[in-house]
Amino acid sequence: MFRASSAEILAPAGTYDALVAAVRCGADAVYLGGQELNARRNAGNFDFEELKKAAAYCHARGVKVHMTLNTLASDEELTDAAQRAVRQACQAGVDALIIQDLGVFRLVKQCAPTMPLHASTQMSVHTLAGVRELADMGFTRAVLARELSLEEIEAIAAHSPIELEVFIHGALCMSVSGQCLMSAMLGSRSANRGLCAQPCRLPFAAPGGTGHDLSLKDLSATEYITRLHRAGVCSFKIEGRMKRPEYVAAAVTACRKALAGEEDAVLQEQLKSVFSRSGFTKGYFDGALGREMFGTRRKEDVTAAQPVLKSLSRLYEKETPRVGVEMAFCAHEGEPASLSVKANGKTVFVESERLVEPAQNAPLTKERVVDQLKKCGGTPFEVSGIDVELDEQISLPLSAVNALRREALENLTERLEQPPNHTFSPVLVENRVKKVNKPTCYARFSTVSQVKNLSTAVENYILPLAQAAPIAGKTVVAELPTVLFGQEEAVRQQIEQAKARGITCLCAATLDGARLAKEAGLSFWFGLGSNVFNTLSLLQARELGAQAAILSPEMTLRQAARLGGTIDRGLIVYGRLPLMTTRNCPVKNGTDCASCGRSRSLTDRLGVSFPVRCFGGYSQVFNSRPIWLADRKKETEIVDFHVLYFTTETPEECAAVAARYQRGDAPPGEFTRGLYYRGVE
Repeated sequence: MFRASSAEILAPAGTYDALVAAVRCGADAVYLGGQELNARRNAGNFDFEELKKAAAYCHARGVKVHMTLNTLASDEELTDAAQRAVRQACQAGVDALIIQDLGVFRLVKQCAPTMPLHASTQMSVHTLAGVRELADMGFTRAVLARELSLEEIEAIAAHSPIELEVFIHGALCMSVSGQCLMSAMLGSRSANRGLCAQPCRLPFAAPGGTGHDLSLKDLSATEYITRLHRAGVCSFKIEGRMKRPEYVAAAVTACRKALAGEEDAVLQEQLKSVFSRSGFTKGYFDGALGREMFGTRRKEDVTAAQPVLKSLSRLYEKETPRVGVEMAFCAHEGEPASLSVKANGKTVFVESERLVEPAQNAPLTKERVVDQLKKCGGTPFEVSGIDVELDEQISLPLSAVNALRREALENLTERLEQPPNHTFSPVLVENRVKKVNKPTCYARFSTVSQVKNLSTAVENYILPLAQAAPIAGKTVVAELPTVLFGQEEAVRQQIEQAKARGITCLCAATLDGARLAKEAGLSFWFGLGSNVFNTLSLLQARELGAQAAILSPEMTLRQAARLGGTIDRGLIVYGRLPLMTTRNCPVKNGTDCASCGRSRSLTDRLGVSFPVRCFGGYSQVFNSRPIWLADRKKETEIVDFHVLYFTTETPEECAAVAARYQRGDAPPGEFTRGLYYRGVE
């Protein structure tokens, strides 16, 4: 079990000014993005020279730098952009990389084996099982999903073998991170590729709801920092790489005060003014889901910011002493005076140019030496201890003492700025395309009640875990719930029950489910939600024990056709894709569960309807129209299997779709080709 000795305040740095603001206000670490492959591609971000400057500035002040490499990467990017980003991170002295893509993870482990790796919240890990899987893979930290309650985090922290990080302040996505396809499907701007257009902030209305039933308020839960730290959480993350330096300064200051047990109502109001959406929410920490969590960016929220920005900028006007330095001064007659300074494990020794002389008038005293050495203003240092050794009746100008102090601290700064030694070796990404036979077909169902009169040609079923059982003449795979919030033990029991019924293979959307499958001794697939996007992610899936993987629907057919590896891979060729997986049901925002009924949907500003379904602990928002590729058989014969992904269909509709798929029919109504041709940015 991992236990943190001190709490880390982790601040966002979309620009160098925001980085300085964070450090001066007391951040223990910052996270930032390079120019490529980070989940905030529209932030200012850092080129290589800026990255080196940022790392040097932070390290001189005892602050760590975490670099985001947390997007899905294509095979071409793994060969070029990803390796360039990792090399620059090593050379600049980054302290850790934040990873989403299993392929990027595999790449970094090969080309920079000493680099610490943090599992991004976009990996959707939210159980102890998932955290243990990350630990076995070699991650040093897990950034937990934002939807967890205090009790759920505490339960994970009590047994976590690696560091845990949680979001404590900033914007909340409606969807579980890593499980959102809305921006990609509606406008080709992928959240998993760092270009989310935030369509959830637009009007999506549930009956009787707010009219913005996918837009959550921003999170502010600094009051829980001490409780979570006692539980074992080591890092408290502030969201906001797109935010102003003043916001970063206020958020870091609020977290720092909360850690010290201080309450500052004025600062909290200022923080709300500088950026919020109808105020703040405690998020999922207290388990109070529902209407109070929803909010939008109103006109009054915007106008409230201007009056407080100037006052907040004063929080980081000056350098803040934050590095304790130990000094040892020595002066003996006829020898150069010397000063040794030590901080954060680094030591510097300097000597004066002139020799110490006998005193003609007032001799040099220890008190005067101490007074001069303590004057570290304008530097990040503060004296934590001074040892003075000098002869009696000697003379040395105070200017010489000051010069020693300045030279020593300058040299110490240079020593502290030196980057950690992470080696980098380029790797060759495998690109041998897998040869496939004619694809088999799997029909995936939300409920077994949909399985009626299905074409006998469809011999493979994917059924929900709780209902899955062997069917004569069919291959049956049991699908785990997409997310398991608070249900890890219950799902573990369901797996054992399914195993007793004869189920031998599971389909998992995340590492959490994959771990549960392995613990039960069952084979498993990586399913929709696992974001398998490149050859290396397929190779990593195989290494983790997966027998097959459903490819990310954000891939183009051209990209899918060029994938290497030997593991079986599949495409969704029919179905309404889940655009969001949420813990906070958007329909419940307007209607209570008792009167919800079976016909549940959201309506956008154009009058388009998006079905919503609940699955016991989470909900999913589905696309308004299904993918249809039945009439593109030749173009999709590039994988080992196809998936007919049934969600809201009646049994009769399922049977009709299966028959049309077998015939290769053109679509019978409204449809989409998904992203298989247009791709994502």
